[in-house]
Amino acid sequence: MTAPNAMTTMRTQMASITTTHVQWRTEAHGSVGVITLNRPERKNPLTFESYAELRDLFRALAYADDVRAVVLTGAGGNFCSGGDVFEIIEPLTRMQTPELLAFTRMTGDLVKAMRACPQPIIAAVNGVAAGAGAILAMASDLRLATPDARTAFLFTRVGLAGCDMGACAILPRLIGQGRAAELLYTGRAMSADEGERWGFWNRLLAADALDAEAIALATTLAKGPTFAHAMTKTMLQQEWSVSVEQAIEMEAQAQALCMQTADFRRAFEAFAAKQTPVFEGN
Repeated sequence: MTAPNAMTTMRTQMASITTTHVQWRTEAHGSVGVITLNRPERKNPLTFESYAELRDLFRALAYADDVRAVVLTGAGGNFCSGGDVFEIIEPLTRMQTPELLAFTRMTGDLVKAMRACPQPIIAAVNGVAAGAGAILAMASDLRLATPDARTAFLFTRVGLAGCDMGACAILPRLIGQGRAAELLYTGRAMSADEGERWGFWNRLLAADALDAEAIALATTLAKGPTFAHAMTKTMLQQEWSVSVEQAIEMEAQAQALCMQTADFRRAFEAFAAKQTPVFEGN
């Protein structure tokens, strides 16, 4: 019997994944994964368990054969109200430093997993996105919202610093240092109009169109060159901390790798034949 190829055994089919604390499903013939935070009676707060499950889900996406884009949304007219007051905040007040550090590292690992997974992540935000909910939107690659979306990095409101889960690194790059500083110091809510003007939201949509538009955008991305999209995401992440000269060299190497893919050849052949390319992700 021939041993299985090691690279084959590393891959996984996300359609077979089951979850307990968040909802997971696939759309667009399995190419789009949809994660729904599903505690609508409490505006979808996070618990220790749902933090960990989200972290593990995004980590698993790094090995997905089927899912090429992800939508992250909330049930019941809200996105996420942050950490559950009674299931997270209250227990944290009784913990010692080692336990607290384990928790804050775990929440940071969720953002790391979101930034490291190769698929573009689209946050579809309706209503409240507060605390860790605001962070989940921030850590996504693209952000769609409704006109009544209210986004608050409210950590100072509970006696904590604004530097939570990468906020001081990522938020200024999205909306600028001064605007980020205001939100992180005051904890006030950013209106949807402000967020769109400042570049936090890519687009505002009616509530009844939000999920469908997010899935449609994810489907469009999923039909694109998967390896190249993953490379774009990697470069957007890695080039934050290098010089322009280094970035140009990194992009030269990245683009040379993309030019070796079959999708690059497919695009040329389709152009030559005056057809639309059909990308297959390799």
